[in-house]
Amino acid sequence: MKFTRLKIPDVILCEPAAFGDERGYFAETFRQDKLDGFLGFKINFCQDNESKSSYGVLRGLHYQLAPHAQTKLVRVIQGSVLDVAVDIRKGSPTFGQYVAVELTAANKKQLLIPRGFAHGFVVLSKEAIFAYKVDNYYSPECDRGIAFNDESLAIDWQLKASALQLSVKDTQQPLFKDATYFNHSINLYE
Repeated sequence: MKFTRLKIPDVILCEPAAFGDERGYFAETFRQDKLDGFLGFKINFCQDNESKSSYGVLRGLHYQLAPHAQTKLVRVIQGSVLDVAVDIRKGSPTFGQYVAVELTAANKKQLLIPRGFAHGFVVLSKEAIFAYKVDNYYSPECDRGIAFNDESLAIDWQLKASALQLSVKDTQQPLFKDATYFNHSINLYE
């Protein structure tokens, strides 16, 4: 497993090694000990989630507030998505900035997105199966979001607006300036 810090260093690209032959492939998609070794501490994942979506479905930007804030380890099992993490830690040097990575079943890349970030993805393939681990359970009272098309964030979702499919909830999220932020001093992973 290879770990790389991105332009926002708290967001980490995880790349498992895959071994293939004429029969298919094998890959270790998660190793607690290797992640712990890279980070220097342990994340206690407690829930796995999975969604299936068709082309143009955009889910996000979502996050949960304390005491149910979540670290996510996200990946694509089928298809491809553009995955986006936005720094919403007030006072952070990267506050309001985002990273975007194409995650595909073929490249097997994963993103580790810590607490203090809003997260979203858009499906670039005909359909996609998206899976992720979280270190805190879903809490409706702590559930928050930010408008995916906020001009101050200027996220390039790589699809025309007419191709996007959103839930009613995601069409009604507040602008970034009106969102509830995290404090920069938040403990990112616990």
